[in-house]
Amino acid sequence: MKNVVIVGFGFMGVMHAQSYAQIPNAKVVGVVDKDPARAQENLTKIGLSAAIYKTLGAALSKQAVDVVDICVPTDLHKKYAMAAIKAGKHLFCEKPVATKVSDALKMAEAAEQAGVHSMVGQCIRFWPEYQAFYDFVKSNKAGRLLSLNLQRRAARPTGTEGWFRDADRSLGAAVDLHIHDTDFVAHLLGTPSAVTSVGTKDEFGWSRIFTIYHYGNAAVVAEGGWNQPPKWGFQMAFQAVFENGAVEYDMLANPTLKVTLGDAAPEPLPFAQPSTGASSANVGNVSSLGGYYNELQHFIACLERNEAPKVATLRQAAESLRIVLAEVQSAEKGKTVKLKAS
Repeated sequence: MKNVVIVGFGFMGVMHAQSYAQIPNAKVVGVVDKDPARAQENLTKIGLSAAIYKTLGAALSKQAVDVVDICVPTDLHKKYAMAAIKAGKHLFCEKPVATKVSDALKMAEAAEQAGVHSMVGQCIRFWPEYQAFYDFVKSNKAGRLLSLNLQRRAARPTGTEGWFRDADRSLGAAVDLHIHDTDFVAHLLGTPSAVTSVGTKDEFGWSRIFTIYHYGNAAVVAEGGWNQPPKWGFQMAFQAVFENGAVEYDMLANPTLKVTLGDAAPEPLPFAQPSTGASSANVGNVSSLGGYYNELQHFIACLERNEAPKVATLRQAAESLRIVLAEVQSAEKGKTVKLKAS
């Protein structure tokens, strides 16, 4: 059994808490939030009980803790991660891992030196439909991947004290939202040789970005933005074309994931959906716990075996951050940015 303390108990902290509640070898023993009343309200919404603390230090001094799960705004990730590592606790950190690549690498180095295990919430690597697509690509059932086009669209979030709308803290949609697809592309195909990006910039930073990822054997593009109208909703989707087929995903479609092979008609592409149900908190733009459960279940399973996770590591997250910051640089400068091997 791994005892977990969640730092930051807004939307993401609540999603994590509900996921841990369905993992037999994990228990949320405490939450850290500067607004205890909000934390208690959120615990009540999801039917869980845990001690509430205003500081991580207080939680660590009063609880037996194995894991610190960080769900605070991105600019605070390094502060809490380093505190958790210094205390010898295993670390799960939400994405983006940091606002600077140098900070992400310092976190990775500290965790490695301390001998603690760590993982980053790049949850699309664990999203059921994306997992099935990843396996399909690697199976070569439709031949070589020729092209991949990904989309992630949302209304602009606010966050606690409006932090999403502070470009210095969130780095805008180009980083906070779009990094999901950048990370998945890197997971699937590795680091591209270069990126070419254009986008829409406003007072909240880069609120929409379009990127071409340069690979020698596949055409890959992605769009990410959160400047849809306030009540528009949320959509993630992709379309892939192979030598002998196509795969299409759209979270708003039914079925969400379908495959077309050769001359056959389109049919659903099976994927493993965990029986976690939906969030009971009624917050955020995604209610399904599936991807969050999958990543946290994987992390806890690794800890139970005393194995370092090999997927969504701190170093992988740092590389995805490096790529997406190169995309922002490309959009800023209006030219292609090359990516040297890290």
